[in-house]
Amino acid sequence: MIDFHKVLVTGASGFVGRNLVPVLQQEYAEVVTPGRREFDLIDPSAARAMLETYRPDLVFHLAGKVGGILANRDFPADFCRENMILAANVVDAAWRAGVKKFVTLIGGCSYPAKAPSPIHEDQLWCGYPQRESAPYSLAKAMSVELCKSYRRQHGFDAIVLVPGNIYGPHDNFDLQSSHVIPALIRKYLEAQASGAKQVTAWGSGKPLRDFVYVGDACEGIALGARIHSGEEIINISSGTRVSIRELVETTAELCGFDGEIVWDSSKPDGQMDKGFDVSRMRELLGFECKTNLREGLVKTIEWYRANPAR
Repeated sequence: MIDFHKVLVTGASGFVGRNLVPVLQQEYAEVVTPGRREFDLIDPSAARAMLETYRPDLVFHLAGKVGGILANRDFPADFCRENMILAANVVDAAWRAGVKKFVTLIGGCSYPAKAPSPIHEDQLWCGYPQRESAPYSLAKAMSVELCKSYRRQHGFDAIVLVPGNIYGPHDNFDLQSSHVIPALIRKYLEAQASGAKQVTAWGSGKPLRDFVYVGDACEGIALGARIHSGEEIINISSGTRVSIRELVETTAELCGFDGEIVWDSSKPDGQMDKGFDVSRMRELLGFECKTNLREGLVKTIEWYRANPAR
């Protein structure tokens, strides 16, 4: 296992970055988090300048263009182009600067929309992802081939990890662009505060999803950086599927909402079963995500109560 002294994190102001940096600060002597104002990584010369300035041993590349379904629909070229360029520029600059280890992430959305659940890592290139976000998802998936290519040609130790459906503190709670858990938390806290008697939930509640608390995901990511070296991507998730109905009802209870939940069956359910195979995580990392959904929801609700203007 390589001894890392200086760590650089791109995208440190994002959801995962804000949770990962404190974990890394407990493990490493120096963690640097340059932002876009200092180095616009779309420019390859800026990426090279960033790595030459800081000379880290270990790089976590988290920077990317992210957004909701509407943004992905309206600006597919931007999402595809920028994410591919960012990854290509940073991995090349890291290799040229003599970085010892490079770590980047892709999301579960990069897997095929029809991949059998629980989704194994080998399914990545076995079909097309959900069309609404495919330009983004495929751009992120190309990071896998990029890292493989630099490993094979240059012997560069670059790895890719695949967190599941992450939730927790510092998530996006904007009702127009957030994912399901932060949206539910905000919706039920506001309903409880206003005295609303009824809240509508989409679909039938039958779909199954695999959620992972961000604290667990970050522990797995940090561990993967320390001990994993290879072309294999690794899912980092709970490995436990829960129905959307259970998620909705549990969130409402924990938010203190005791009104009626009305299911709007005219709204789509989406993929009925999407979980992640975590056998490789257990085998290669010896890691388990320990925070169950209820515990994670309590932590996330408490954080949002203290940080409501998000």
